[in-house]
Amino acid sequence: MKVKTIKAIRMFDGGFMNQPFAFGGEEGKEKFDEQIIYRSSLQNFLIDTDDGVILVDTGFEDNMVAPPKRLGAPLYMGEKIMDYTEALTALGYAPEQVTKILVTHKHPDHTGALKYFPNAKIYISPEDAEKLDGANIVRVAYKDGPYKNFPACEKIAEGLYFIEAKGHTKGNSIVVLEHEGLCYMFHGDVTYCDAALKANKLSIVFEDRDAARQTLNLVREFIGANPTVYLSTHCPEGYENLELKRVMKL
Repeated sequence: MKVKTIKAIRMFDGGFMNQPFAFGGEEGKEKFDEQIIYRSSLQNFLIDTDDGVILVDTGFEDNMVAPPKRLGAPLYMGEKIMDYTEALTALGYAPEQVTKILVTHKHPDHTGALKYFPNAKIYISPEDAEKLDGANIVRVAYKDGPYKNFPACEKIAEGLYFIEAKGHTKGNSIVVLEHEGLCYMFHGDVTYCDAALKANKLSIVFEDRDAARQTLNLVREFIGANPTVYLSTHCPEGYENLELKRVMKL
């Protein structure tokens, strides 16, 4: 598989999250300062290859009305730029071109637009596929064993891996693409901002805290051993890291 380009599909920007939301998953929200704010946004990602267009997650369904900005909100995504399919079209792609969608987890900001892609096989963990049905749903079995320090993965194509990473949801996964000497890590919501990754903190959003801690440990270990571009969904560093091919330093 030859990778032509990797792009961010941007839907919201100019938002914020507070430190208790982003850092408070283990010590508790009260241990952190709600007046410390980190930037927030919403984007998912596209991998254009010689074998078809691959999406990592999809955004909310079109015409979703986001919660308004309010003082003290733990998370505000920001102002809407475009609906997901509108943003995809603006990048020069049509839904019919998409051949695979790799879903990191079941939440609606990652799965809401799945229904707009008639030709795509949808890869998702069995646990997070509970409410999905159809011939195009591929329940990933992680049949290809370890990937570097991660215990279980499924190889989607040459250099592209779907990796078991439970915690944020019971079936949470991450995606790694090896390209031109770098590892592009599409991690879903392992962290909500890059500051939390660097500080080694879990957000308050998880279904299994112990598994989420194990996953974050593995992610940090991976980044320490491999040149990794860390592609976040909920902070602007996600698209900035991609644009700059910026390798994460811990």
